[in-house]
This record gives sequence, structure tokens and C-alpha cells, in this order.
Amino acid sequence: MRDAVIVEAVRTPLGRGKETGALHDVHPVDLMAHSLRAVVDRSGVDPDLIDDVIGGVVSTVGEQGANVTRRATLAAGYPESVPATTVDRQCGSSQQALHFTAQGVISGAYDIAVATGVESMSRVPMGSSMLGTTDPSGVAFAERYPDGLVPQGVSAELIAARWGISRTQMDEFALASHAKAAAATKNGLFDAEISPVGEVRTDEGIRVGSTVETLAGLRSAYFDEAAARRFPQIGWNVTAANASQVTDGSAALLVTTSDKARRLGLTPLARVHSVAVAGDNPLLMLTAVIPATRKVLARADLTLDDIDLFEVNEAFASVVLAWAQETGADLSRVNVHGGAIALGHPLGASGARLATTLVHALGEHGGRFGLQTMCEAGGLANATVIERL
Repeated sequence: MRDAVIVEAVRTPLGRGKETGALHDVHPVDLMAHSLRAVVDRSGVDPDLIDDVIGGVVSTVGEQGANVTRRATLAAGYPESVPATTVDRQCGSSQQALHFTAQGVISGAYDIAVATGVESMSRVPMGSSMLGTTDPSGVAFAERYPDGLVPQGVSAELIAARWGISRTQMDEFALASHAKAAAATKNGLFDAEISPVGEVRTDEGIRVGSTVETLAGLRSAYFDEAAARRFPQIGWNVTAANASQVTDGSAALLVTTSDKARRLGLTPLARVHSVAVAGDNPLLMLTAVIPATRKVLARADLTLDDIDLFEVNEAFASVVLAWAQETGADLSRVNVHGGAIALGHPLGASGARLATTLVHALGEHGGRFGLQTMCEAGGLANATVIERL
């Protein structure tokens, strides 16, 4: 029976997604190309053997539009015969790309494929692909949800209210994310996964020295009078500090079969054990990580106790804390090297970034199974179980 193994996983350092950010001057095509080049250079695989490159991008417009993955594949120096495509499952786009590459390899459609992702949020701002659109949903969607949906920040507030998550809990979680990321950087735990971009060698968004008292002084990032009237239960405690950072970055993973890896003399890092995708209430929007986790565990025939490490995207602290309440997961095994609150959330690249970090963290900590899940706009979530080999 065919399987899907990851033989290399690499990412760029993550830069702040603003004009003064460390990676702002790097075109997104070149940013994705950097990871694509690094993944074949490190693995030693001849790129001519690659059957497909699947890339995740969220804002598919401008410099990131028109199948940016194809341009990046060519920019990386891959042969013109290597095809490429771009997928959009919002924040889970490159995690979905990993699912598609693994499914293609297992099915026999591919022997070798690359999953990748990019987002240059400093050059292509979030929401750019919807600019000028007055009605993105049409009549039938509006009839199904006559009261309308809300922005993600308001959804994060609704989650905090429903699960009784306090401002202090969210701020403490955020501080812990920065502390873990700073420690991982200091101890060289990201060295194996990061391919420096020029002089940029470390993640730019990590901050140390803040306190709960300092963070308590920050204003709500998403307060809206109409939403406050509609949802009086909201405490308006989501701030810039306990939400993910706007970020530039890319990542890539090379996937093949165990048999192909053996014949090419490659040593697999991990196996893509099981995958799942789930949908949930689009008003709460960010809660599908809960059913997705249960779904992928059932598919893998594993329990929560079998999982050594978790990567749960820190889009907002409330999302991870609600997920932990519902699943019963031990937070000491979650995002052990920090998460998106500290490292950043380069939208389309984040799924591949989390997978890259998880693969390497399993090796660092001697774990066998890792579970990755990510909330996505529209009430969606991908979940992946990875087994270290």
C-alpha cells in the first residue's frame, strides 16, 4: 500500500507584514520561490522528478494573483515541465495543499509533489481580493443568514464569551506564546526549519518583556457599536496582543512515498498519517478546529493521549483556549515553540509553516504523533496527524 512521507520541510523567517518589515522588499513570487528552492536543495531531489507543486495563498490578487505558484515554481529554477497550481481554503490554504499532495501521492497520481504556501501581507494586504465588491455572497446566502455574518475579530469575541474566556487568560496565553518562541529561537530549535532570506535569519515578531498588566491597558481591536448592540454578551477583550500578527513568509514540504524515498536514498522525516476537513457555524467562524480534531483522531484511530505535540494556529488566543476546553488537550503540549501570536500568521503560508514546525518539533522532543489544526474563514478547519519516522 502506498503512503505519503515528508522528506523535507522548510520555511522562511517570518517578517512583520508592514512596509518596515524585514521581508517587505521581497516579492511574494520570490518569497515562495525561496522555500521551493530550499526544499529541493536540502533534500537533494532532482526537481525534474516533481510531478506537481500545490501552493496555498489567501489574497490571490495583484502580485499573488493568476496562479502565483506557477510563477514561483519557475522562479525557483524548476524545469518548465513541472506544473503548479494554487488553492484557497483561506488560512488553511497551504495545509490543504499538503493534504492534496499527500492524497495525490497515496493515490498514485503523483510520485513526488511539493506543498507550499506564501503570503506577503505587507505588499498584498488582507482583504485585497475583495476590494470593490459590494455583494460578495449573493441572494440565497443572504436569505440563509438574514442577520448577516461578522468579521473574524467579532467571531473571536463571541468565542471568548461563549466559553467564558477572560481577558487575563487570553493575555497570559499570548505572553506564553512569545516566551516559548523566544526560548526556541535562543536555543536554536528553529535552525533546522528556517532557510534565511538574505540577512534575515530569525522571526521578527517575537517580543519579550511585556506583562499582563501592560497588556491590560490595550484597547479592543474589534469594537463595533452595531455588533455590541447585537451581541451584548461580548466583553470586547480581543486586542492586538492576544491575536495573531500580520506577517510575510513562506514554507514548503516535499512529499513522496516510502518506497520512492528508499530508491532515491532519502530519509523521511515523518508520515502524513491522516487528514480531515470540517465545517462549523460560519457566524462563530473559528470553531471548526473542534470537530476537525475529533474527526481526524477518529480517522487515525488515535486518542488525544496518543498525540505528543499539537500545532493549533493562534489566530486568536480565544480560539486555542476554547479548543482546549472542548477537546481536553493538555496546553503544555500545544505550540511548544510558540505560535502565530508570537511568530506571525502569513495567511496562505501558515498551514505549511505549522506543518514544518511540527515535523521538526517532533524530532526535537522525540515525539511520535503530532496533530495540526487551523481555523479558517467561513467556519472551516483542516486537521492533520503526522507520524515521526
